[in-house]
This record gives sequence, C-alpha cells and structure tokens, in this order.
Amino acid sequence: MTTASRETAEAFNLYALTPEYLEDPFPVYHALREHSPVHRLPDGSVFLSRYADVIACYRDRTMSSDKRREFGPKFGEGPLLVHHTTSLVFNDPPLHTRVRKLLAQAFTPRAMRSMEPGIVALVDGFLDRAEERGEMDLIGDFAFALPVGVICDMLGVPAADRERLRDWAMLILGALEPTISDEQLRRGNEAVAAFSAYLKDLIDERRRNPGEGDILSILIAGEVDGERLSEEELIQNCIFLLNAGHETTTNLIGNGVAGLLAFPGEMARLRADPDLMDSAIEEFLRFESSNQLGTRRATRRVEFDGGAVEADTVIHLGIGAANRDPAVFPDPDRLDITREPNRHLAFGWGAHICLGNSLARMEGKIAIGRLLARFRHIERNGDFVRGGRARFRGYRKFPVKLR
Repeated sequence: MTTASRETAEAFNLYALTPEYLEDPFPVYHALREHSPVHRLPDGSVFLSRYADVIACYRDRTMSSDKRREFGPKFGEGPLLVHHTTSLVFNDPPLHTRVRKLLAQAFTPRAMRSMEPGIVALVDGFLDRAEERGEMDLIGDFAFALPVGVICDMLGVPAADRERLRDWAMLILGALEPTISDEQLRRGNEAVAAFSAYLKDLIDERRRNPGEGDILSILIAGEVDGERLSEEELIQNCIFLLNAGHETTTNLIGNGVAGLLAFPGEMARLRADPDLMDSAIEEFLRFESSNQLGTRRATRRVEFDGGAVEADTVIHLGIGAANRDPAVFPDPDRLDITREPNRHLAFGWGAHICLGNSLARMEGKIAIGRLLARFRHIERNGDFVRGGRARFRGYRKFPVKLR
C-alpha cells in the first residue's frame, strides 16, 4: 500500500472523476481514509471511506434510502425517475419491506437449489464454445452472458429477446453514475419505456398462460400478508432484478479471474484445493467489489468516526474503500483466498442487503470453478479494458487464451 497523500484526498470530487481514478481508485481511497474520511464534496454531500463509518451508516435505521429528492432533479419527470423510485433498492420501510417480502418468494433456498443444474449447463455450454476456439472474451462470451441467461430463464424471457434486454439494462444502470450527459438521460428514458412495454406484454401473456416455477409467474401470483405487487411495481422490479442480477455477477466473475491472474500464487492454491472456492468468492467480492458506491440521506445529525454530518445530507458510502480498509482487513491490497474473517460489504448490509446475493455467489462459484477445472492455462490475449464507471467496477473487454 502506497503512502496516502493529503493533496490526493483534498482534490477528490466524485462528480469530476479522472481517468486514473476510474482505472484504479484504490490509492484515492487510501488517501481519503487517512486524511479526509468524511470528505465533503462541492454539492454539500459527503463521501465515507472508512469501514467503521460505512457500516455505521448501514446500521443506522434513521438513514434513508429513498432517492426521490436526489433523482428528481437528476432525471426530471420520465421513465427513469419512475423506475429508480419504484424498484426495491431505493425505497424505505414500509414500502421496501413489503416489496422485498414479495420478491423474496423467488429467492428461497429451494429455488436456488433448483436453479443450479441449469446454471451448470449454461456455464458448460459457454466453455465448450470457448474450448473450440481456444480463446474468448471472458466478459462478452461468458461473465456477461451467464447472468443474463440465468435471470432471463427465471423470468421466462425467450432466448431471441435477451440481447435487447441486455442493452436496455446497461442504459438504465448507466444513469446511476454520479454524472450523466443529456444523451445518456434520453437513452436511459427510452430504455425504461421499451423495457416496461416489453414486460407488460410478457406479464399479460403469463397471466393467460401461467408457467411452473418461473419467477414471473411466482411474482404475478405471489401474495404476502394479503398483499400483491401492483402492476407498476411488478414491471419495475422485474427490470431491477435483471439489471442488478447481471451487473453483480458479471463483475464478480471478471474481477475474480483478473485477481487470480494478478496473483498467480492464489490461482495455484485454488487449483490445488478447489474446496477453497467459497472463501475465494468472498475475497473476490472484497478485493474488487462490483458495486463501489452506495447512497443514504441523513435524517438527523450523525457523528461518525471521521466527523459529523448534518441532517438532510446525502452520504455516499465508499463500499470499495471500506473493503480495503487496513483497520479491518490486514494487507488489504493483497488478494488472499483464505482471508478470515472477511466481513466485506460488497452486498451491502442489513435490511437492504442484496436480495440476490446467494444467487450471485452460486453463479460465481460455478463459473470460476468450472473455468479453472476446464483450462489449466488462462492468459491475456490483448488489453483488458475497464468499464470506465464509478459505481459499478468491472471490465468491458477481457480477451484470454485458453488451453
């Protein structure tokens, strides 16, 4: 870990990020933790970088996840605002509690077990094609294609439609970056509108012809405490499930394999003892968390370890920074697949913890495990290209040779 500089911390602005930061934010995180742990941004919001402060924010039930006040000025009236203020993640109890209970019916342990054979079959199919070529783009041909296939199977989406759903998902998620252009806003609104219309037709068809076991049929018929999802909640949360489901898993697989290539000793340990895969997945999640940022709004004055925050302040949770905090994770910039304890915050914490975290872990374990078992040699086949985003950290291109 390099010595953190006060100048680096003072210069940090989440709304004016440099290419260097987007490539490697961790030196900035170290500087912030040391010199400006409750870092004030030009718009009056703050950025938390210490683990103790981030988890304290998660644990504080007075913190609000409701984004209507933040997203209103950013998105204006339109489909993006409807989506991001209706879906599960950006709401407070009791709305969040009610919707989460209804969605949780599709993520029971029994449901997860029933999905495993299908995930194995998808993974093996992708690896069969890669073996024939002796190479692949780990993202486009594997890490991205897998979770899209899994979630679309859960929703009962025909294979022919999956490419456009994936494109819509990327446009909708892109709108969550700290700053967006007018063009991104326009395309994001169009994507939500098109995705919503597509799902409405799919829902109407499923009501006429219910499936057996697919998530859409479960959610349409599902009832908890006498309540069901409204039509708008059903549509927007199905969009959310596909978007959140593919982003987390894609980056877990890509970042995990990148970590093993950067630390070949850990690759060798994992190959020698595949039973370490569960622990390795947790370390991949910590080391380069797919979701680098969370957001809350303080509803009262709060004292953090690094300073105080006044009521009504927007708080950016530096998840990626917290997961590299040396006060919690010794030698944090080293990948250690046997790290214990490993209480990372990659999936959040508490009432808003990622609903699909068990599914993402299972997909990552199967994908990386079967990749390593199939190919004894995995090496770069060109430049790896980062996604260039602040909130979601992963790769856009990841060419590898396989043998």
